[in-house]
Amino acid sequence: MTTATATLPRGLVVAQAWAELGEAVAPLGNGAGRPLTRTVKLILEPLVLRPVLNPEFAAGPVAIAHVDALRARITDAGPVLAATASWFVVLKKERRRSRITDGNPQDLYFQRCFELATEHGQPGADAARVAAGVLAEVHGQDGPTVGALRRFLTDAANAGELTRLIETTWAAMSAPPPGQVPVTVAEFLATCATAPDETLFEALVAGAAGSAPAAELDRPGVAQAHGLTDRDRPARPVLGMSASKTNLPKPFDRSILERLFAPLTNAFLRAGLADVPALVRQEIARSAGPWQLADEVSRVVLVLGREASAALADPSPVVAGSAAARLRSRWEREAYVHRVLRLPSAAPPELHADVRGIRAAYLRRLWVRVHGRELREDVVRADEVWDVLDGVLRSVILDQRDRLRAVLEREAGA
Repeated sequence: MTTATATLPRGLVVAQAWAELGEAVAPLGNGAGRPLTRTVKLILEPLVLRPVLNPEFAAGPVAIAHVDALRARITDAGPVLAATASWFVVLKKERRRSRITDGNPQDLYFQRCFELATEHGQPGADAARVAAGVLAEVHGQDGPTVGALRRFLTDAANAGELTRLIETTWAAMSAPPPGQVPVTVAEFLATCATAPDETLFEALVAGAAGSAPAAELDRPGVAQAHGLTDRDRPARPVLGMSASKTNLPKPFDRSILERLFAPLTNAFLRAGLADVPALVRQEIARSAGPWQLADEVSRVVLVLGREASAALADPSPVVAGSAAARLRSRWEREAYVHRVLRLPSAAPPELHADVRGIRAAYLRRLWVRVHGRELREDVVRADEVWDVLDGVLRSVILDQRDRLRAVLEREAGA
């Protein structure tokens, strides 16, 4: 390997630069002296390295020619990172004093602490007052909270009635009449990226073009093949007692708590949501609907996404300029896709699974996206459909890029 092509794992370079900052940044690091995963994701990448503006820092392997510059970006930011760590300690102390338990402190406060550090430097005599103001701003949003949801679901006075409601709702569930995907789905997809046909979209909704294909989901293996469940057939949900963003089951396998957990962890989105009892009862009803969604618009969008995303896994010709062609083009021009496919069979199997299972990953993310919009009563319009379909693929691609980079850095450092 020549000097011109030599590289070092980005994670190694970041860890070395971080180590130079010493104990001042310990609250943002782990026991091994490396930055926390959330420190990298929420602070170093978007606020210090800024790979969008500095693409030479974006890849897992960093060219030798750029290693010193990357180190310098981190070490030069040492004072503000040290102040960020100090502000994080102050906010956590004020959080404990205020008996706040909602949300993950790192997710909620890391970037706010960086802002405070940039504006104020190290915490001063008025640090407690400033911290109290930040907490009031972050946690003072209207709307239901995860804590309130968990208490409602686990309260013995509610749990029995809600469990019976799940049982009766699912017992009364009737599968939609089976039907073929109408040709108007392909007609809408052919032009939705450039000239969405509102009349055609409304006809799809009025004709239940989203509900009819859901009838096949109860056949063995169909919902599983769509990536929506690990079970042979969808089963009714339980209420649930706990949830974790990092370990959520597939959509149809989630408890009622898990289905509502992620939207409630976002303090800025939950303000417009219904109260907890209404949310829970609506979610129970939603779980028994076609595609486990409540609104026909959402179901139509899911079917449109299912049809368009078939091109991600099927090399058959597609209509030029259609949603399917555009999704395939975005996917096939991703360099990391080709890189994974070139990796030897001994490479970590999750990398190959990510690429080969792209359509299932896409449909899972699309379900989550339209489910979230249902909770917020944010109905997808005809002229928004392409943005939703394309945005879901971009989101999946970004996640898969991050996983590839993390795996390659781990392998290189092993």
